[in-house]
Order: sequence, then C-alpha cells, then structure tokens
Amino acid sequence: EDKPVNWHAPDAFYELVDRVFLMRKQGKPVIWSMGAHVIKNGLSRYIIELVKEGIITHVSGNGATSIHDFELAFIGETSEDVARSIEDGSFGMWEETGRYMNEAIGQGVGKGLGYGESLYAYLSAHPERFPHYDDCVFVQCQRYGVPYTCHISIGTDIIHQHPTVDFEALGTASGRDFESMCRSVSQMNEGGVFLNFGSAISGPEIFLKALSLSRNVGLNMA
Repeated sequence: EDKPVNWHAPDAFYELVDRVFLMRKQGKPVIWSMGAHVIKNGLSRYIIELVKEGIITHVSGNGATSIHDFELAFIGETSEDVARSIEDGSFGMWEETGRYMNEAIGQGVGKGLGYGESLYAYLSAHPERFPHYDDCVFVQCQRYGVPYTCHISIGTDIIHQHPTVDFEALGTASGRDFESMCRSVSQMNEGGVFLNFGSAISGPEIFLKALSLSRNVGLNMA
C-alpha cells in the first residue's frame, strides 16, 4: 500500500517493521545505514542477527563506524577520553588501529576490493590478531553475502592521522563502495526500504546521490 504514514504516531515503529518484512517477502532490498555510535554503543550483535536472518541486504556506514567495528574485533572495546587526550595531542594516535587499517585498505585496493571488503580480507588473513572476529559486523556481512560499505570523508577519521595513511587508496576504496551502494539502491526501483540510524549527514546524502543516479538512468524509483 502507498498510504502515508504518520511516523510520530505510537504505532509507527510497528508499521515500519511490517513494511520491512513485506519488502523482504517480496525479495526487495532493505538497506541499513548508520553512524558510528550505533557500533560504539554495543549494538553490533543486533545488526549481525538481522543480517543472519536475511532481513538486511546491505549495511553502510561512515569511516568511524568501521573503526569502532575494527577495534571491537581487535581488543573487544573502543573509544577514548577525547577531552583529556586532545590536550596533549594523543587523541586518535593508536598505533595498531591506524597501521592495521591503512594496511588493510592499501592491500585491498591493490586486489581490486572496496573499503569494507578490504577490512574483511585483512581480518580473515590475520585471525590471530582479532579474538573478537565473530562479533564484527563487516565480517558477518561478508560471510552472509551482504555488502558492507564505508563512505568516508578525508580528514575525519583517526586513521587519517597515521603516518602510513595512503589517501589515494582511501579514496579508491570508498569510491568503489559508493558504486556498490548505487547498485543496491538501483534494485529498489520496484520497492524496498532504506533505514538510517545515527547519521545526520553522510548517510542521507549518499542515499540521495545514489537515488539521483538511479533515476538518471531511467529507473522508476517511486
């Protein structure tokens, strides 16, 4: 049905759930877009279950989302005291996070992979470094054949401060992920659901650009 929904009504959440299930029963995409705090605040396993159950068909986030996901797989925790560490210039200067993630992205780009695919390939190649591997969202997405894409802004993530950073590789990897997002959005031409949690700017803007491209090539994105 195309009836309008009052998303401020008490039963709006249940209406959303019904629409998600209806779309999946019809084989339509359900894209999950999120900001970093969704992962930072411990909601990874909920997303993983939705992936495993076939509810979510694409997961996307910004660069910080992947960093929190990466650190949780690596040490089982994430974040730092920004107010204190910014005073002495130590904020975001984690050696392992910056080195490993930049290494992962650089190696992945050389193999023709996107950002999310590169991180998965790196963790899979070095499982001894990541004791919490199974709780990593981008790992489980790849295992279940669900695209996991990272859409970065150069200079916004702590790994951009690391001396091993390769900005060309970052741009290439994230560009490939944008192409993947466009493919997923284009599959919504006869229905689907886009869910955005905790991303006020990048998530909605990336969706709008992908939607515009889909309509530009003549798809009926109702």
